Amino acid sequence: MEEIIIRHPDRPIPMHLSREFELEGHIIDSGIMTQVFDKIMDMGGEFEIIQFDIGKRKKDPSFARIRVTGRDDAHLESIMSELHPLGARMPEVMDARLEAAEGDRIVPKGFYSTTNHPTFVKITGNWVPVEAIEMDCLIVVDPGTGRAHCTPMDKLRRQDYVVIGETGVRVTPPERPRKVGTFEFMHGTVSSERPSETIIEKIAVEMISLKKKGGKIGIVGGPAIIHTGAAPALAEIIRNGCIDVLFAGNALATHDIEYNLFGTSLGMKIDTGTLVTGGHKHHIYALSEVIRAGSIKKAVETGIITGGIMYECVKNNVPFVLAGSIRDDGPLPDVITDTMAAQDEMRRYIRDLDMVIMIGTLLHSVAIGNCLPSYVKTICVDINPASVTKLMDRGTMQAIGVVSDAGAFLPLLAKHLKLRSDRGR
Repeated sequence: MEEIIIRHPDRPIPMHLSREFELEGHIIDSGIMTQVFDKIMDMGGEFEIIQFDIGKRKKDPSFARIRVTGRDDAHLESIMSELHPLGARMPEVMDARLEAAEGDRIVPKGFYSTTNHPTFVKITGNWVPVEAIEMDCLIVVDPGTGRAHCTPMDKLRRQDYVVIGETGVRVTPPERPRKVGTFEFMHGTVSSERPSETIIEKIAVEMISLKKKGGKIGIVGGPAIIHTGAAPALAEIIRNGCIDVLFAGNALATHDIEYNLFGTSLGMKIDTGTLVTGGHKHHIYALSEVIRAGSIKKAVETGIITGGIMYECVKNNVPFVLAGSIRDDGPLPDVITDTMAAQDEMRRYIRDLDMVIMIGTLLHSVAIGNCLPSYVKTICVDINPASVTKLMDRGTMQAIGVVSDAGAFLPLLAKHLKLRSDRGR
């Protein structure tokens, strides 16, 4: 590798107001270097490139040592806190500092708040991966085993040892892949001007590729899937084994069952788009029938529900997590009305996923996105570009936005999955 050294000897820097840090990896083409420089300048700091080793070949990593300067110690600390999630690390790192929580759900002052990127902590001189990483949590270390766990605030218990500050913590942000694959064609973008069918075809190719490798795919769905007439397409995708878990709320399941029982969604005939007399009561009847049966599964087994999304989940042993909300009618017996319990149930399945597709549900998408590691391929489909942007603004930066109606997206996805599967036989 060729070494490039850039110095500015004519600008002496007060050492107590500066700090050196390192970056390593594919930091140029992934845009990390640019993000670092922008962050420093936006926060009113200055930087000096001390060393820059550029990888000569595509697979070679690059290395940079940079000195950042702040107005005072507090300013410098705030800059470094913002650079840390981008992978900035100190040249010489001490072990992470631990402090015991004084009570259940009481966080020690100065605790380290996690990103959703792969994270490591230094314990007794060794870098240990933080298990089950997700954003906005704490890192709890078990001194007995030396293992580190990402821990939501509500799971923190008295005398848990919590990582304090950023010393001894290393973050590895995602990098742009060396090979441009079928999934990288629209990496990190939101646009309503891209050819929808081409995008959907590429998503289908990626889904089939993941499934062949034993990967798992989750879907987050809102009631728009039913209202737009896309329920049969999603039911087909589930029946053909492309989905491993469904995340939704009371509304999607209720209107899916209403559609199966009455052919309506919110009282509107899906096939004709016309309101049915007395149709506004259909979803209540649907809820009541399932409550009488005892659960969605029992309603399927007894022949009350004969088709649809929930039917295919039951018949194909695809687990579903229905999280309740304050807006719910009923709700269905399967709906988890305790939001913290619903989070725990979602996390059971999120850990094993390689891809998540979010369709027509902003709140559920944000909820799932907050729990996802950044290396999970995430596709957010919504007719409103602002919904996709909001998901990214909330921290799910790996999300890819597809501006499309659920009623157009899912039938095309089912079509391309079938075409690709038929070709592979």
